[in-house]
Amino acid sequence: MDESKDLPSMEQQRSTSHLSGGNAAYVEDLYEAYLKDPNDVPQQWREYFDRLPKVESTTHAVRDLPHSVLRAQFARISKMRVRTEATRSQDSQATEYERKQVRVVQMISAYRQRGHQKAQLDPLALHPRAPVPDLELEFHELSEADLDTVFQVGSLYIGKADATLAEIRAAVEKTYCNTIGAEFMHIVNTDERHWIMSRMESVRSAPVLDRESRIQILRRLIKAEGLEKSLASKYPGTKRFGLEGGESLIPMMAEAIQRSGGYGAKEVCIGMAHRGRLNVLVNILGKNPSELFDEFEGRASYFGSGDVKYHQGFSSNIMTPGGEVHLALAFNPSHLEIVSPVIEGSVRARQDRRKDTTGDAVVPIVIHGDASFAGQGVVMETFQMSQTRGYKTGGTLHIVINNQVGFTTSRQEDARSTEYCTDIAKMVQAPIFHVNGDDPEAVVFATQLAVDFRNQFKKDVVIDLVCYRRRGHNEADEPSVTQPMMYATIKGHASTRDLYAQRLITEDVLTKDEDDALMERYRESLDRGEPMVAQLVMEPNTGLFVDWKPFIGHSWDIECDTTVALSRLRELAEGMGQVPEGFAVQRQVKKLIEDRNKMAAGALEVNWGFAENMAYATLLAEGYPVRMTGQDVGRGTFSHRHAVLHAQNKHHAHVPLQHLSEDQAEFNIYDSLLSEEAVLAFEYGYATTAPTGLVIWEAQFGDFANGAQVVIDQFITSGEYKWARLCGLTMLLPHGYEGQGPEHSSARLERYLQLSAQENIQVCVPSTPAQVFHMLRRQAIRPLRKPLIVMSPKSLLRHKAAVSTMDELATGQFQNVIDDPHVADKSAVTRVVLCSGKVFYDLDAARDEKGSEHVALVRIEQLYPLPEAQLKEVLSNYPREANVVWCQEEPMNQGAWYSIQDPLRRLVSLSMFGAELRYIGRTASASVSAGYMALHVKEQDAFISAALG
Repeated sequence: MDESKDLPSMEQQRSTSHLSGGNAAYVEDLYEAYLKDPNDVPQQWREYFDRLPKVESTTHAVRDLPHSVLRAQFARISKMRVRTEATRSQDSQATEYERKQVRVVQMISAYRQRGHQKAQLDPLALHPRAPVPDLELEFHELSEADLDTVFQVGSLYIGKADATLAEIRAAVEKTYCNTIGAEFMHIVNTDERHWIMSRMESVRSAPVLDRESRIQILRRLIKAEGLEKSLASKYPGTKRFGLEGGESLIPMMAEAIQRSGGYGAKEVCIGMAHRGRLNVLVNILGKNPSELFDEFEGRASYFGSGDVKYHQGFSSNIMTPGGEVHLALAFNPSHLEIVSPVIEGSVRARQDRRKDTTGDAVVPIVIHGDASFAGQGVVMETFQMSQTRGYKTGGTLHIVINNQVGFTTSRQEDARSTEYCTDIAKMVQAPIFHVNGDDPEAVVFATQLAVDFRNQFKKDVVIDLVCYRRRGHNEADEPSVTQPMMYATIKGHASTRDLYAQRLITEDVLTKDEDDALMERYRESLDRGEPMVAQLVMEPNTGLFVDWKPFIGHSWDIECDTTVALSRLRELAEGMGQVPEGFAVQRQVKKLIEDRNKMAAGALEVNWGFAENMAYATLLAEGYPVRMTGQDVGRGTFSHRHAVLHAQNKHHAHVPLQHLSEDQAEFNIYDSLLSEEAVLAFEYGYATTAPTGLVIWEAQFGDFANGAQVVIDQFITSGEYKWARLCGLTMLLPHGYEGQGPEHSSARLERYLQLSAQENIQVCVPSTPAQVFHMLRRQAIRPLRKPLIVMSPKSLLRHKAAVSTMDELATGQFQNVIDDPHVADKSAVTRVVLCSGKVFYDLDAARDEKGSEHVALVRIEQLYPLPEAQLKEVLSNYPREANVVWCQEEPMNQGAWYSIQDPLRRLVSLSMFGAELRYIGRTASASVSAGYMALHVKEQDAFISAALG
């Protein structure tokens, strides 16, 4: 079909205003399609657009500037006044004035797109900015002779429809090329782009502030600089990662929190690395300076091992225009940026607790360093999570303290491949506001923009605070060794506070004496050791945050009842077996549901998937919320869980565990994005803020957790001892040697055992469905909040021997040690094989085949904390002359052997005369396992035979 036949002539369109009014958006879409590919639009439209002015250039062309701001221009073309003496006939082409009008609109668009490249962002002015041809009049075939000509301003928000070219250029120069450089034209959403345009263009560089607002900014700069000077004089040369050079962060943070509170936020969660952290603690969160001084002088008390000052977290309540707000600064390690997803998880937990689905009540603020923001992969992962169902938090305010150097790396060609350190944020179309740190009023305005954008659109937004570090990477560092030119400039550069004070004095906002008085007042307050935040609430509303007191001080072996009445189990199982009317279930899934119904009735033995789902069902019925995430958790990587059912006749999913009863707790299950590091960090943050339920992360294969080792090392296994942060996170890590090669055999059990100390975590290897049922219930029901690491099975999910009964679910408990149920006469046993996990079933099958009735197989289901008393009791039932061996399927240098051999030897020597514990298993290996099935079987046959003697 020839679309052009349906189009009126161009003249008819002009005469009937088809280029304006309701058709403007249609014309805009056509024009943008034309810019991408002229052949995508009908011929007559293509001919019309071809007549628009072209620019001959070796570097840029009009087609490099796709934009939507022509909408207003097209809407007015038919009404445009002719400002020249020449007239044209109705069928003539556009006049020279009309062509210039279009060029003016294109120039405005160029400033919106590339004005940031001309903005004065660097306080040190070390690197002259390259010319931007797109911003020159000549590029748009305009000249100085056109400056007095009046043009339509199109969608330029300057308060009037017409202005001279000189006025237009001055407006866009002041808006986009001053001390704020805005990047937002990469955003696809038209409303978001125009919102930013209207906010920036209506006030040019920044709104005019009243005297009190400007004095308030100065006070905050005085606090920022004053604390650093005080610490420098009291503790010279001591590491503190001071904020000197970036003092504008303090008025920025204060504005962000007060403005968020004004929008109704009840909690603000902050994550940041080292630089400026002590300043934020004192001048934003209200930590008493005397407490900080005690830490410097070694007088502070601490729990466990403690941590350095610039890793410490803190919380407080402050008053805002919208009421009391709880502030929480997260603890963090030195692994830069890893705290970012932790904050997001903590925020999501708080939002879920408040039923805050929009992100209005809890706001995340994450402060980054420029080098780490550009260099750390977890930044990308965190951005990728920002709008997904399971991880979104209603938008995050990202602040980059841009020192323009990472440790000693300052040359851009070494630090990154992008123009800005913030370019990664464009992947989620976040607006980016670059701002010169030496213009605190612009900093405050950029902060207002960012907070308002987040509140309006519930999306991430970035502020790039371009500043410098006055004292090098840390106070013990000599920066001129690697950055001599930069630090020669810094040495002669006045501080942000001094520059702003002089500006206010010059503009008659205050006098020199008043400035001196403000500084003296701050010094006196600091010397008195009183809180530096006037808005600090001294008797905070405790209802704004979670009370962790019930979960403190419990031993790992605290008893709890995980039994459930058999009738209740069957009632819940019946509810799980129901699907909505008209819901077409896939054939294999239908068979699975039928089998589970038989298991509930006692007609079939209970398998792993049924027992696991029943654990969740009983917890939900008892009021314990469950959150589960990971790759493919809905179905389960090995198709055992099927907690989410997918209709075969429509796009619809049914989650039976969400429909057990009206008063049940929440069950949330999400297939995660293909990320381990950020997702596991998110779930850790979630679990540290949600103590009342069960939070689970499942690796698709156990070794996938390797990519999240920083989270495991720095948070999960050490967070309690370093920071007194409790966490009940459960990690399900599929583990087992099935002859499938080295990549997915091992969940690296040895790593978790090596990290085990001081009862910091629990490491379990359940071997039956009943065990996983009681283990999961125990984790939620007992008040102990320790991370639970589970070596989860693969082949055992369907192993004919790995089954349980409904009675075992109803009446049992998690057994830390399982004695051999198949040994009738223990006095006849000459060999006791201690083992854990899947290898028990391999040993048991081989024992039956060989008739080795003299061998007993004892399973240790909890490897840490090792249940020594229970194991000793089990061993005491066997003859003291029996040989005792430890058997594992992992190589000798992996698995549990090296970590548990000493306590096992001690227990064996106490229980049996002359017995010496021996290792049996694969020899030490650089690889996790064999890559060939034949070699795998050969190795397994050998150590199984050796174990049985």
